[in-house]
Amino acid sequence: MTDIDPHLLIVDDDERIRSLLRKFLMRNGFLVTAARDAAHARRILSGLDFDLIVLDVMMPGEDGTSLTRHIRETSDTPVMLLTAKGETEDRIKGLEAGADDYLAKPFEPKELLLRINAILRRMPEPEGDQSVPKVLHLGSIRYDIDRGEMWQGDEPLRLTATESQLMRIFSKTPGEAVTRTKLVEELGRDKGQAQERAVDVQITRLRRKIEEDPKQPRYLQTVRGAGYMLAPD
Repeated sequence: MTDIDPHLLIVDDDERIRSLLRKFLMRNGFLVTAARDAAHARRILSGLDFDLIVLDVMMPGEDGTSLTRHIRETSDTPVMLLTAKGETEDRIKGLEAGADDYLAKPFEPKELLLRINAILRRMPEPEGDQSVPKVLHLGSIRYDIDRGEMWQGDEPLRLTATESQLMRIFSKTPGEAVTRTKLVEELGRDKGQAQERAVDVQITRLRRKIEEDPKQPRYLQTVRGAGYMLAPD
């Protein structure tokens, strides 16, 4: 993170919620832009970059899951979804589409603030000395540990904030299993089966990027009874 105030985009069709969140987040040191629906957000995103997007799932017209999928086509900007309480399937679909986290409505603004800060802390920091990079090879894919970058040939592979953090966690101990509980803890999530399920979804998404056959993973393996393990060449 730099000394520049992070710029957030709030997307919600409820004007009252947009206004409350905008005022609350600005009081807590953020620059905030608000959009009333997905179409409005698309226009804003065509001309501005953001540090994080807070996105309501249930909106008239295009929903938040579809917009998240659109964002992921060109950007790794973190996405926080706001979902209806109890709509577990919506949360899973959102995570599969590329969201980094979710928060069920109604929620306390302070909890949203804590989750936003946790996501922003997980974003890769620029490295001061990159002269001797440490690289893991995953078939045709290279992962630069120091820079937190992934490449396939000359083409960079985009990682979301959560995927980047997962790679940093696994690359600390390649060849060793990391439990789902440990991953939840390292990602700054609350404990519980729901969060472990969310981690499973993130692992599935990451496998799609690094495995030739995600259903039979070679490099990001499931270790029965122990968790997940990164097994580079």
